[in-house]
Amino acid sequence: MNQAYIALMLCLASPLVAQTPAPGNDSIRKDALKADLFFLASDEMRGRLTEDPENRLAALFVRSRFERLGLKPMGPEASFFQPYVLSKASLGETNEVELKAASGAALTYRLKQDFFPQSFSASGSAEGEVVFTGYGIRAAKLGHDDFKGDALRGKIALVFDHEPGEKNPESAFDGVVTSEYARDLRKALYAQRAGALAILYLADVHNHPGEVNFTELADQAWPEAPRRMPRLSLARWTDSVRIPAIAISPTVAAAILEPTGKTLDELARLAEASGGAAPIPVPSLRVALKASVAQNAITDRNVVAALEGSDPRLKDEWVLVCAHYDHDGADEARIFNGADDDGSGTVALLAIAEAYAEAARQGSRPRRSVLFAAWNSEERGLLGAWAYAESPLVPLDRTIATLNMDMIGRNEEVPVGGGRRFRGLEVQTAESNRNRVNILGHTYSSDLKSRIEESNRSVELELLMRYDNNESNLLRRSDQWPFLQKGIPSLFFHTGLHPDYHTEFDRPEKIEYEKLERIARLVHQTSWDLASGEGRPKFDRPERAAAAP
Repeated sequence: MNQAYIALMLCLASPLVAQTPAPGNDSIRKDALKADLFFLASDEMRGRLTEDPENRLAALFVRSRFERLGLKPMGPEASFFQPYVLSKASLGETNEVELKAASGAALTYRLKQDFFPQSFSASGSAEGEVVFTGYGIRAAKLGHDDFKGDALRGKIALVFDHEPGEKNPESAFDGVVTSEYARDLRKALYAQRAGALAILYLADVHNHPGEVNFTELADQAWPEAPRRMPRLSLARWTDSVRIPAIAISPTVAAAILEPTGKTLDELARLAEASGGAAPIPVPSLRVALKASVAQNAITDRNVVAALEGSDPRLKDEWVLVCAHYDHDGADEARIFNGADDDGSGTVALLAIAEAYAEAARQGSRPRRSVLFAAWNSEERGLLGAWAYAESPLVPLDRTIATLNMDMIGRNEEVPVGGGRRFRGLEVQTAESNRNRVNILGHTYSSDLKSRIEESNRSVELELLMRYDNNESNLLRRSDQWPFLQKGIPSLFFHTGLHPDYHTEFDRPEKIEYEKLERIARLVHQTSWDLASGEGRPKFDRPERAAAAP
């Protein structure tokens, strides 16, 4: 049997859906992408910062396109908007920490010199004995529990920030990617559920040795001058925290822990124990504290639309295609246009939606339904995507996959001496990445990885699977992350960082429009194959889905 015959048989044996071009795929064209992006990332759009009028204009632009295409509005009351509430914290007047020894002696500490409340802290007071509880993580799916038994009930938790094995690629959490389990707000919720009266955080001296500049940390948390981009959170999250949450300096931590006879370094090593640390009560000492943090509500919104599937049995299952439309705004001297980040993903989303709408007009629909989502406030902490993941418009257990596009219009370029923003990335030229696109999230679903490799046959991009376990933290820096944390197979399409990333030089004239067209066609093809195929991809890493039930 000759090699040509074998190759032909293998081709014929491949899944039919992967060999069928998605209807409307060739309607995705670089000239239309370019026209949209020169508007969305124009100077007049002023960087589309959350809370700014231009951000709302960008949402209206996306909404108008969805409406013109005849897509189904998916927001409340037949709207194309999904509203949610953000929270902006401000420091109140009464914040105190005092140590009380059994002898009656007391030490009072200074705000922003020795302690500060976390921005998500509840306002209130507490007094009680302290229990050291390692990293303060409860991850049942990983067999890790720092809150064993009732050790915290009626007590104050003292925890390290970060997580065990943070720099170990084989860590049971997320390798060297910072896991969702380690989010400080989640630690407050873990402690709260364990019966704690309050939670205190100290710097992880094991994974981050060296001098801690606590006053600098305090200034970052509560700057004297208002930030151009204030820190925001989901109101849903901050409303769920009912106990004071306070960061303390190493000096305060050492004073609290002195009665245990153990140093911070010794306790840090104990905190690395497999399965979680054994709680250590602090004898002969009480901590009295007060926290005052005001939460100011801000309304925000995603833009959402759908194309209904054709199969009566499968149309209640969903493929989610998404990108974020916000960016970093402008100051007096600079406009952060955000052409690549993420104007490129947003215009690709519009082109993909148009391809589906055109196919539907020609009588072709996928078997499953497709949800198109333009998230807001990604640059503030993936907040639009998290808002959806926490309050989904279609059931998450019927969402078979998420395809997220963020920065898909340039070539990855990591210069020599690029600094912290390129941490963990090898030096590489733009030319070396001319035909490449990074695919993140692939280790969470081998089925989804196979699907995209099949869909790529007609596009012939070089798919790089290299950043799922990388200290750059890229995996958790875009909007697929909340969906991975909910246990949904999800991919992040990303052409990589470059020197213009998050600068005023990320402009539409620098986009590689032919490459953008090809990536948009790949995402469209992949989404069509997923929406039209019989099976649904399996999620391979349920233990890492920290936000799943």
